[in-house]
Amino acid sequence: MSRFTHLLAGLACAFAAFAAPASAYEIDPLTREPIVPFQNLIPQATAIPREVVSFQGRYAPGTIVISTIERRLYFVLGNGQAIRYGVGVGRPGFDWAGTKLVTRKAEWPTWTPPAEMLRRRPDLPRFMKGGPDNPMGARAMYLGSTLYRIHGSNEPDTIGQAVSSGCIRMMNEDVVDLYERVRVGTRVVVQR
Repeated sequence: MSRFTHLLAGLACAFAAFAAPASAYEIDPLTREPIVPFQNLIPQATAIPREVVSFQGRYAPGTIVISTIERRLYFVLGNGQAIRYGVGVGRPGFDWAGTKLVTRKAEWPTWTPPAEMLRRRPDLPRFMKGGPDNPMGARAMYLGSTLYRIHGSNEPDTIGQAVSSGCIRMMNEDVVDLYERVRVGTRVVVQR
């Protein structure tokens, strides 16, 4: 392809972006970059790597700290370090903050949508056995006596998004890793 053809293609793309109405743009809250919606665009899962990072805070080793703004979960290791995971969080109106304890853990948990969710989504099944098709994913850690859980997901494109009904979603491989590190009684701090 000639340099002239590349130049024309670049100008066409720039003009198309410039010509789009201002209302067509949203700003990604994490990157602060414009999001240009396209019809028929299928969201692609973007891996958010699990990694050991520097972590400052007055939390005991073994504490889980969730930043809903960052859409990240930190498992505190101590000595100024934590394991950071990407998570999906509650959508607007379903976000929350507070401190809970892990009261139960389950492998390949079953799912019974709560009555509140069934009122919003009567099309949902009343019960799903555990397994790869279950929206609870590979593992679940139940938070206090609430309906909230930290759980896996069979929808990897929701990680890094605010789309749940308040639960914290993780990639299945990440939730399995966290599950092995966490015990019943672990403190979970959710921050906005």
